[in-house]
Amino acid sequence: MREELRKLLPELESIGNEELREKTLDVWEDCMVTGGWTPEELMKIPFTLLAGKINIMFLEHVRTVCKMCIAMENVLVESYGSRCKVDHDTLVSGALLADVAKLLEFVKKDGEIVKGQGGEYLRHPFSGVGMSYRHGLPDAVMHVIATHSKEGDHVQRFPESIIFHHADFTDFDLVKFKG
Repeated sequence: MREELRKLLPELESIGNEELREKTLDVWEDCMVTGGWTPEELMKIPFTLLAGKINIMFLEHVRTVCKMCIAMENVLVESYGSRCKVDHDTLVSGALLADVAKLLEFVKKDGEIVKGQGGEYLRHPFSGVGMSYRHGLPDAVMHVIATHSKEGDHVQRFPESIIFHHADFTDFDLVKFKG
């Protein structure tokens, strides 16, 4: 499964710190096994259950938002140079892990993907932090996961979380736009 995940998530390779890259992959693998998902199913899971019937799948969303984060970081660094204080590895690891616990939040039931009992109790930012803590991810990465959605609206987001939050909601808002 690990090698399949590397192929499905090529953005992993942009994480320069090998230990962080491997721990990021550990969390993905753990969430897939715990949630009972196969690599093939990642393109069949809708990225959200909050926008009605959509044609954007979970893995597409994760990769798109991660690429948007990298592009935003590149523009900021190009514009501001060393005044731009964004840690690339934290940004990419956090971007790849922010939604991974949807694999615990969602379940397969009667041929449909629905919110499971675990998802009723804990949204993916919470369970994502738990899984990341379990695998020894740094606090900075867990901050991106914890604060990326509405749960982060009442705390100060750090630069990597600010970037991810806006990229994530740009994708979400455009996908649900019916104009």
